[in-house]
Amino acid sequence: MNRTKTNHTIVPASRALGARRGVTILLALVAVLSFSCRRPSPAAPPAPAPPPPAPTAPAPPAPTITLSAAPATVNAGQSTTLRWESRNANSVVIEPGIGMVAATGMQSVSPSASVTYTATATGPGGTATNSVRVTVNAAPAPAPAPSPAPTVSITELFNQGVGPVYFDYDQFEIRSDQVARLRANADFLRQNGGVRFTVGGHADERGTQEYNIGLADRRASAVRSFLLNEGIAADRMDTVSYGEERPVCQQQNEACWGRNRRAEFAIRQ
Repeated sequence: MNRTKTNHTIVPASRALGARRGVTILLALVAVLSFSCRRPSPAAPPAPAPPPPAPTAPAPPAPTITLSAAPATVNAGQSTTLRWESRNANSVVIEPGIGMVAATGMQSVSPSASVTYTATATGPGGTATNSVRVTVNAAPAPAPAPSPAPTVSITELFNQGVGPVYFDYDQFEIRSDQVARLRANADFLRQNGGVRFTVGGHADERGTQEYNIGLADRRASAVRSFLLNEGIAADRMDTVSYGEERPVCQQQNEACWGRNRRAEFAIRQ
């Protein structure tokens, strides 16, 4: 068997290590030289700071306006008073019919019909309005003229306001049921102090004429005394007795006789 001999060169380890170090150093020098040849770029200047914002002027205040009416309801032909007050306004106008006015004030108005008044205030800050309603009631229809009172004579008033009083059979005392009538007669006579009158006494037909004359006289006198107690002056009164001579009825029964037993009043002219 033939063996071929190969010649190998064996490099010592120390020499190989030195060769690698040299290459490393060379590369390092090349890198240093390359870096040192570059010039650094100049830095960019900083951007200028923005200018501060200009100060903002404050907005002008908005105007205000108030408007009132007192009273708010009137009758036709009456007046009411408008009052107003504005702020932050250069001009104030009230419509309808008033126009430009001072910033604050009052004015009397007499509207002929219901109306709404509007106040407008204008200033640098804008416009403001305020309104008030005035109600006008229609004038009431005039009352019809009263009819003239009919002319009534004092005699008619006397006959209507003063009535007769009645008596029991053969009596001249004032009956209790006739007191109210006599007091009503006295009231009329007090209210008409210039009236003078006569009290006439009457009797029914029973009994003699002489007796009935006396009885009727006592009845008239009893009425006169009652009126004196009620404050009627004596010089305003006369009395007379007619007895049975002037009956108001002539039937023969108690109802008719009772009507004839009376005291009547007659005005003296």
